[in-house]
Amino acid sequence: MLCQECQKRPASVHLTQIVNNQQSALHLCELCAQEKGALTFKAHPPFSIHNLLAGLLGMEVPPACPAADTAARVQCDNCGLTYAQFGQIGRFGCSSCYGAFNIRLLPLFRRVHGSAQHVGKLPSRAGGLFKMRRDIEDLRRQLQEHVTREEFEQAAVVRDRLRQQERELAGGGSDGGL
Repeated sequence: MLCQECQKRPASVHLTQIVNNQQSALHLCELCAQEKGALTFKAHPPFSIHNLLAGLLGMEVPPACPAADTAARVQCDNCGLTYAQFGQIGRFGCSSCYGAFNIRLLPLFRRVHGSAQHVGKLPSRAGGLFKMRRDIEDLRRQLQEHVTREEFEQAAVVRDRLRQQERELAGGGSDGGL
């Protein structure tokens, strides 16, 4: 399809306008669209999660600060990714990057997620029963570890807690509305 304005170049910008339930379409080449002011959005880079992450990372250490240069040179021992490269591409090179950049990531996680600690996928009001079952499984695992290491006094304490949790679960427990 040729540009409706110059009739010379292929149309690469397609504008659709709807006014009073009447639709009109305009197909322009990039040059004609710039002349008409239809490409004003090109002045701003497109949104990307990488740009967002890089912006958040940039806020952590002011560029004029000498520590910024040091922070950018921190590198993952496993894959060789630097903190500056992470800021540019917005993703890690391997699972070891979490440990390598841990201190710098905590403030970032707090800003993005509101917390630096994962609190789970279930809302707290709906997860009571699931939490109780998970706690029982953890207690069973702890009990087995204590018995294996022949730590019978500690095993007895864990056994008593396990029995209490199981009684609560059998009695309906706190299921959080489920």
